[in-house]
Amino acid sequence: MKKIQTIIGIAALSVLSATAQEGQPWIHDPSTIMECDGKYYTFGTGSGGLISEDGWNWHRGAVRPGGGAAPDAMKIGDRYLVVYGATGGGLGGGHSGCIYTMWNKTLDPSSPDFAYTDPIEVTRSEVDEDCDAIDPSLLLDPIDGRLWLSYGTYFGFIRLVELDPNTGRRVKGNKETNIAIDCEASALVYRNGWYYLLGTHGTCCDGVNSTYNIVVGRSRSVAGPYLDNMGRDMLKGGGKMVLGGSRRLAGAGHFGRVVIEDGVEKMSCHFEADYDRSGRSVLAIRPLLWKNDWPYAGELFRDGVYEIESERRGYALELAVDFVRLDIKGKPFWQIKDDEPVSRLEEQKLEDVVEGWGDGDLRVRIGDFMGRPHQNWNISAVPEAGGFLGGQYCKIVIDRTDRALTATADREVIASAYTGSDAQLWRIEQLTDGTYRIMPKSVPGCNEELVLVSVADSTPSLGKFDMNSDNSKWNFKK
Repeated sequence: MKKIQTIIGIAALSVLSATAQEGQPWIHDPSTIMECDGKYYTFGTGSGGLISEDGWNWHRGAVRPGGGAAPDAMKIGDRYLVVYGATGGGLGGGHSGCIYTMWNKTLDPSSPDFAYTDPIEVTRSEVDEDCDAIDPSLLLDPIDGRLWLSYGTYFGFIRLVELDPNTGRRVKGNKETNIAIDCEASALVYRNGWYYLLGTHGTCCDGVNSTYNIVVGRSRSVAGPYLDNMGRDMLKGGGKMVLGGSRRLAGAGHFGRVVIEDGVEKMSCHFEADYDRSGRSVLAIRPLLWKNDWPYAGELFRDGVYEIESERRGYALELAVDFVRLDIKGKPFWQIKDDEPVSRLEEQKLEDVVEGWGDGDLRVRIGDFMGRPHQNWNISAVPEAGGFLGGQYCKIVIDRTDRALTATADREVIASAYTGSDAQLWRIEQLTDGTYRIMPKSVPGCNEELVLVSVADSTPSLGKFDMNSDNSKWNFKK
């Protein structure tokens, strides 16, 4: 019988069990993730922040003067605007605080253009005020180009002020507007005619006992009122859950949104404590999904054996091999009497059919899913291949074999022996509607970004991603 190469092991099965980014993603109160000259940056409470060359592995090295708490960052034109809060005893204690903005041409500390401007005060709070000037966040309104700053903590109101997008200063004469209570670390987002206010509810800075969770309300106006899915005003404590803690991660907080392209979005946050990393506060990135115009966090893709199902028709990706009938001994169902013993039938085994597949490359097609060996794809991360924002590249092989899904120079897909080439490494990303796109790391002889598509009910190929077409979308079922 044809030899079967087993390529799955215990180590491979645990690769994608990581619940936060790799490297040393230690951070608290991360800013929105920014891309600059091919690298990713985020800043946190205290000084500095994190850098990643691929979006998955993070290390220290980002530079932000001023210290303070809970910064945010945004690119406006060809410059980066950074905002942060200075608070506490240095300004008299209590609720006293001050929020500053500063500019830089680049976030790369090694660049000759790297130089922050002097900080500009944009708002402050007094010791006995019902708002803390801390936890700032920025929104550049895509409709009218106005720049908004939200800020505040759990101990008082979340407030909104307008800034000048050219100078980073507060618009003269602009008055604060109260928009929420019972949350902090706010963030403003605009999408599909709605303004969204995301806030962090619950207790902070208590390690594994922190109850931080991210909630949201929405409004047709940037000034509110922000109502949740039950019509409760965030000024009265409303808010729909977006992401909370889990068994091994405590306290999700400080939402940030990154739009990759139409249909592909990410959300960043920190978890107050990662049980698997000594209880450190860690950076986390999740797919950002939308349902009925409400945001919610998607899930990291996990290693496992899957049916890969086309959204176009519901058929499954499979090897183009001859169908082999199961040889089941016994009566047809209509001859089985009700009182006869029930027995368990075995599924078709790889050993029963693999010899008929032959050697060499095999075509790939799409067909009715029957749980057969030629339809069971084992997907596992390849750590040495690096990653992308929020994920790792994976190999996709027929379970218990080395037959790997492979992109070809003629923009097709085949199953060939796994070598670890870029054409056999796949970027699996959850889309905003909950389906997935499957993208090769590279296509031989092609500089375009292509994805796995279903060009017909039974024909997989590679083509341009189109969020409006079910041809570009796939589902994974264990």
